[in-house]
Amino acid sequence: MPGERPSVRGTSEVGRFPGAAPPTRVELTIHKAGERKQDEGGCRRWFRKMCPCCCKRQNSHSYDITDKVELVKPPTPAPEPVKPKPENGEAKEMEEIQLSVRSVDLLSSKTGQNRREHHTDLYHGEELIIRRGQTFQIEMELSRPFNADTDKLHLDLKTGPLPMVSKGTHVIIPMVDQLEDECWEAKIVEQDGTTVKLSVNSPATAVCGLYGLAVTCSSMKSESTTTHNSSKNIVMLFNPWCEEDTVFLDDEEERKEYVLNDIGRIYYGTEKQIGARTWNFGQFHEGILEACLFILEKSDMPASGRADPVNVVRVISAMINAQDDLGVLVGNWSGDYSDGVSPSSWSSSVEILRKYHSSNGTPVSYGQCWVFSAVTTTVLRCLGIPARSVTNFQSAHDTDVSLTTDVFFDENMEPIDYLNRDSVWNFHVWNDCWMARPDLPPGHGGWQAVDSTPQETSQGTFRCGPASVNAIRSGQVYLKHDTPFVFAEVNSDKIYWQRNLDGTFSQIHSEKKAVGHFISTKAVGSDERADITHLYKHQEDSEEERIAVETASRYGSKPNVYSSPMAEDVSVEVKMDGEGPRMGADAQLSILVKNLSSQPRRTTLHSQVAVMYYTGVLKGTIKKEQMPVELLPNEEKTIEWILPYQQYQNQLVDQAALMLTLSGRVSETQQVLANQTTFRLRTPDLTIKPLGDAVVGKEMAAKITFTNPLPRVLKGVIFRVEGLGLQKGHEVVVGDVGGHSTVTLTEHFIPSQPGPRKLVASLDCKQLTQVHGVADIVVLEQ
Repeated sequence: MPGERPSVRGTSEVGRFPGAAPPTRVELTIHKAGERKQDEGGCRRWFRKMCPCCCKRQNSHSYDITDKVELVKPPTPAPEPVKPKPENGEAKEMEEIQLSVRSVDLLSSKTGQNRREHHTDLYHGEELIIRRGQTFQIEMELSRPFNADTDKLHLDLKTGPLPMVSKGTHVIIPMVDQLEDECWEAKIVEQDGTTVKLSVNSPATAVCGLYGLAVTCSSMKSESTTTHNSSKNIVMLFNPWCEEDTVFLDDEEERKEYVLNDIGRIYYGTEKQIGARTWNFGQFHEGILEACLFILEKSDMPASGRADPVNVVRVISAMINAQDDLGVLVGNWSGDYSDGVSPSSWSSSVEILRKYHSSNGTPVSYGQCWVFSAVTTTVLRCLGIPARSVTNFQSAHDTDVSLTTDVFFDENMEPIDYLNRDSVWNFHVWNDCWMARPDLPPGHGGWQAVDSTPQETSQGTFRCGPASVNAIRSGQVYLKHDTPFVFAEVNSDKIYWQRNLDGTFSQIHSEKKAVGHFISTKAVGSDERADITHLYKHQEDSEEERIAVETASRYGSKPNVYSSPMAEDVSVEVKMDGEGPRMGADAQLSILVKNLSSQPRRTTLHSQVAVMYYTGVLKGTIKKEQMPVELLPNEEKTIEWILPYQQYQNQLVDQAALMLTLSGRVSETQQVLANQTTFRLRTPDLTIKPLGDAVVGKEMAAKITFTNPLPRVLKGVIFRVEGLGLQKGHEVVVGDVGGHSTVTLTEHFIPSQPGPRKLVASLDCKQLTQVHGVADIVVLEQ
C-alpha cells in the first residue's frame, strides 16, 4: 500500500524501500557516545569489500548496522491474465458511450469501514456520517469502464442555503494520483469493470454539517458533461481524533467519556449535601443528529461559520435557551409548570430535542440550569465537540460586571432590595467543552466554559462563552468570551456596602471565600464525582488566588474596590541565552527582577511550568515553586530558574513547548507582578554534507549526521530523505539509537535536473520530534 513502511527482515535489508531509483545506495553507521571514528585507507576499504571475511574491523566498540545497503526495485508483480480484446466494432461502441454515473454507494453502513474508522458507528441509521480531516470511501457504478487517459470526473459537495467556493461551502474535489494531507481530494483506489472505488480526503478545517454530493463526468472525446446527484447526503462532524482539528483531545479514555459516552451524571443540591442524578444524553439516539443539525440551521449562523468550533459553541449556547431566538428550552423558575413539564421531571435530552425538531422549532417547556446544561452536552457531543456538564456550588450571579457580589444596606443596616440584584445560587450547572483557542494567547486552549442558561446577555443575546478556564483561573477577564461573568461565578468576593448620610456608599465588610466551592463533574470512566475546582481557581487564601481576584476586578465596573498599588516600580521579565534550552539537558532561564525605586522592595514570586501543545492547549503542570526576592534600592537581581531534564523527560508532547508563569505581589506597595513566557526545548539539526561534484547523470553522495541529544535510547528511528531533481523521497529504517550516540548515513544518488537544488532530511521518532536538516546543492549540466 502507498505510504506503508517497508518491512525489514534482517540487517541486510535496512534501507530497502519501494519506488527508489536503482542507482541510489545508502551507507549507515552508528557510533556510541565517546567512541573515536577510525578512518581507513582506500586500499583497505577496497580489499574489505572484495573479501570481507579476511578483513574484519578491529574496533570492537564500533558497530555497523550495515556497511553498504543496495536499494533495489521491488519485485515485478506477476502479469495479469490478458483479457480478450473486444472486436473493433465493440471497442468503438464502448468508446462512443457517454461516460456517466449510474449509481453512487456512499458505503454508509453502521458496520462498514467508513463508520467504524470515523467513530460514528454508534449513530442511529445508515447515513454516511464522517469526521473531518480523515479519508472516507465511496463506490460508483459507471456507464462504461473508466479510462484514466481520456476520462475525467470530479466531486461536488455543497452545504448551506447558498453554497460558495470562496466560503468553503461549495467544495470541488479533484481526482489526484496521490492523496496529500489537509486538502479536499479524491483518488481511485479500486477499479473493476464499470465499478470504481474512491478514497476521498477532507481537511481538518472543513465546514461541518449536511452536504449534498454530485459527481460530474466528462471525456476528452466529447465536449458534453454529465452530472449525477446522490440520493443520500453526507454528514460532516468535528474530529477529536484528528491532531489537526482544533477540537483534538489527546486521550482515548477522555474521548470515550466526553464524546462517545451517552449517559452521564449531573450534580445538584448544596455544598454540604451534594446530590447526583443520572442523565441520558442520548447523542446517538434516533433523530438526535437531525435535531442538532436543525438547531444549527435555525440559528441563522452562516454555513461557513460552522468550520470554527468557537462560533458553533457560542451559537449553541444561545440556541439551547428560547430567550430572543426561539431556541430549544423555555426557562422557568416560578414554581408553576402546569402548562409544561417541570424541569426536575426530565432525565433525558432525547425527548426534549425530538420534540423541538418535530414541532419545527417550537420551544419546549420547561428548563432550569441542569436541563440547559444536559441538552448542551448532548448537542456538542453529537457534533463531535468534547463536552461535559459542570456544577458549581455557591455560584455567584454578577449583574453589573463589577466582578464582585455586592450586598447593599441603608444607614440603619436594612437591606436595600432594589439594589441587591446580585445573588448566590446554591448550585449552578453549565458546561466545559474542549478546543484549542488560536484566537487567544498561547496557554488558553483546553477546557472552555459555556453556559446556556439565560442569565445575562452577551453582545445582545442570551449566551455565555466559550471562556477559557485557564483565563478564568488567572483573572485574565479581558480575554473573550464572557470571561468576567464566569470568573464572578466561581471566584468573586462578596462585598458589603452601607449607605452614608450623603448618599454615597462605604465598604464595610468582605467575604473572600463566599463563592465557587466543590466544582464538580462526572469522573472519566466511572460514576464517581470529580472535583475540578483547582482548574477554575487557585487555592482559597493563597496569594495567587488573591492576585487573580484583584487582577480581574480592575477590569470590572468597580475597579477601585481593592486598594490600588501605591506604586508600580518593580518589573519582572524572563530571558534565555542564545537560542534557548536544548532537548536532553536541564532547561535554564533567567528571571530578571528590577527595583526602579529608591526604597527597598520585597516579594515572593510563584512560578509554575506546564507542558503545552503547539495549539496553545496546556497538558499539565510539571513543576511549581516559590522564590522570595529582596531588592535594595535601584537593584537588579537575576534569578537562575532551572527545570531538570528528569522532570520533563516523560512529559513532553510534539513541538516540546513549555509555558512558565510567574506571579507575585510587592509587600510595600501591593503592586501585582505577572509574566508568562513560552519557550521550546530545541532539538538538534541533521547535518548534511554533499560529497563530490554535482553533475546531471553523475553519481554523487551526501553524508547525513545526527547525534542523539538524550541520555536514553531512541526507539524505532527512521530517516526520510528527498531532493527534487536529486533523488526520490524514501525512508531509511535505522532502528534503535543509544543515548548520545551518533548516526552517520551516506546517500548515493544521481542528480537528474540542473540548477540550485535542496536535499532535505528529517528524523521520525516518537521520543524526539522536529529534527530535520537541509543542504543546498548546485547541479551542473553534463
